[in-house]
Amino acid sequence: MPNLTKILAGVLIVIAVLLGVFAWTLGRRPAPVAPSTAVQASFPVVVATHPLPAGKPITADALRVQSLPINPSGAFTDPAQLVGRVPSADIGPESPVVESQLSSGLAEHIEPGERALAVRVDESNAVSNRLRPGNFVDVFFTLKRDGSGMNGEVDQTQARLLMSKVKVLAFGSATVSGDSAADPNGAVRTAVLAVPVADVDRLTLAESAGRLVFALRNPKDNDVVDATAFAPLPGVLKVVARAGTGASTPDSTLDSTKAAAGVSLDALSGMGNAATPAAKIAPLPHFPAPAPMRTAGNATNSTKSGIEVIRGGRAETVAW
Repeated sequence: MPNLTKILAGVLIVIAVLLGVFAWTLGRRPAPVAPSTAVQASFPVVVATHPLPAGKPITADALRVQSLPINPSGAFTDPAQLVGRVPSADIGPESPVVESQLSSGLAEHIEPGERALAVRVDESNAVSNRLRPGNFVDVFFTLKRDGSGMNGEVDQTQARLLMSKVKVLAFGSATVSGDSAADPNGAVRTAVLAVPVADVDRLTLAESAGRLVFALRNPKDNDVVDATAFAPLPGVLKVVARAGTGASTPDSTLDSTKAAAGVSLDALSGMGNAATPAAKIAPLPHFPAPAPMRTAGNATNSTKSGIEVIRGGRAETVAW
């Protein structure tokens, strides 16, 4: 029995030594490097194939999709989203095209030949503040009474359709582009209209000299004013005909020239001479000759004495 105990003790000692050697070997072995499983991410981004100058619409051949290790804020993944957009600053080749580099806001919703114009509105002339961006309106205007005539009344007061089917780009803080500028009072004071450049003069003059009224219309209604039914309004400035201008001249140039010529209030109201830009000078009213004064007790006078009073071109005798 003592021999068996010695043998068992020797075996345990050998096992302990072996485990110690194994532990020492493991301690000296360098830690294994875990295989890398991470793959560098890439993002499809639209970049410019050549320089994109500011102010010129982007064409499809100027764009391509490239995988980049970064995804810039406002980047695009589809070139079709950028075709026709206009850079607000020059974009270099191989550069990502991002939203902040492009013209945005109301400018993107104005058609060529149009201008965005703000006009004053209130609840009474803007369909009780029910206009919304994207609506179409007819713009009517009424001329204010002058009251400066001899009789204190004006027989030329008028109301008329000024422009038809004008698009509302913004109404108060709401715009067709989705951006907004909060009004602290929450009141709608202005509306922004898309106005043909040739009609900007008429709209601004009508607003300053009279009152505008906006009539909401169905966007599918295509009834508009026939401009050819009226003689063109004479301009404030005389336009000189030059050789080489005519059918080849772009319509936008003709509209801008017409706007630069201007329009007068007399022409807009229809009181001016169509052949002459200057306003007609109205003749002075005819006043009847005053009757001779009569004195009381005049034996030769068969009528009662009185004073002749002239009011607004009318004469009457007041007894006294």
